[in-house]
Amino acid sequence: MPEQVDVAIVGGGFSGLAAAAWLRRLDPAKTVAVFEAQSIGSGASGRTGGMVLAETAAGDLPGLGDVLAGFSSTLSALAIDCDLQLPGAWEIGRSDPLPNSPIAWQDSGDLRATAEIPGGTIDPGKLVSGLARSADHLGAVIVENAAVEKIHFSDGLRLRVREREVRASHVLLATNAFSLEMSGLAKRTEPKLTLVVATKPLDHAQLEVLGLASGRSFYTIDLPYLWGRVHSRSVIFGGGIIEVKNWRDLETIDISTGKAAEIIANVERRVRGLHHALRSVGFSHWWGGPVLFGHNWDGHPVFETHPTLANTIVLGAYSGHGVALSVYLGCWAAEATLGRKALPSWSDRP
Repeated sequence: MPEQVDVAIVGGGFSGLAAAAWLRRLDPAKTVAVFEAQSIGSGASGRTGGMVLAETAAGDLPGLGDVLAGFSSTLSALAIDCDLQLPGAWEIGRSDPLPNSPIAWQDSGDLRATAEIPGGTIDPGKLVSGLARSADHLGAVIVENAAVEKIHFSDGLRLRVREREVRASHVLLATNAFSLEMSGLAKRTEPKLTLVVATKPLDHAQLEVLGLASGRSFYTIDLPYLWGRVHSRSVIFGGGIIEVKNWRDLETIDISTGKAAEIIANVERRVRGLHHALRSVGFSHWWGGPVLFGHNWDGHPVFETHPTLANTIVLGAYSGHGVALSVYLGCWAAEATLGRKALPSWSDRP
């Protein structure tokens, strides 16, 4: 573990690892260290369904730029192969369907495609490991099982890690739904656990009749919420959320018991009721992933300076749109740390 670095990054997910690799690529003279409380990708990045979307949950924000183009460019620059496919995505809903909607499901009404938007899918494991390998290859230090217990500003930034002190000139806090007191987001955001199921493999005829043979991912624009994508002939469906009062509760939820098990059983029933092709479908995997929303649910990601710590940027709260966006903003945060790019105008909101 280093005693002093130019940039300390807290959080070893998509945002933090992308920022580390990009910093070293842009300025190899800067020393960079990533501190991850558990193992890389142990938060949302390792438990996402891998659906790639073009914008934030609030849509296209002023000055955001082309997220998908930036994401693709970063993968190319860092030589990361994560099975990126961009056939598009379906927005689906219970009103105003497209005339020739390939999706015709039943879920609290007729569920149809309402629009086709830019998007696609990636393999999350390949992305998180690819970013880590790239950061490591470029000279960033990645320290796992190294929870940052405290950060204070006294003659520079000082991080308390494993009962040791690490000094840094700049800090990036990229812990998303975790360590909300440290990031200053405890009273401004809402952490939740989204629950996901994966079907056993379907044949091509089943995918065809479901309207999913094209490989397009999908998500609802109304409630009850449902999202998903095809992966190796299985279909991943996400549709249940567990409310938590404290982000620490995310780490203690057992999805095989209690409320979580009830919600997963409900998701399974919903999936089997979507279409006759799914009536007797089996399920192979069940899991949960942490997500972070702003209190006002406006879908704006957090990308701003820390309220009390100098030279510190806070990044997170992607509201379920974080796969491409987290990498894109992680690289932007790296450039902002180096003084090569300003923070976005929408980050100055109260």
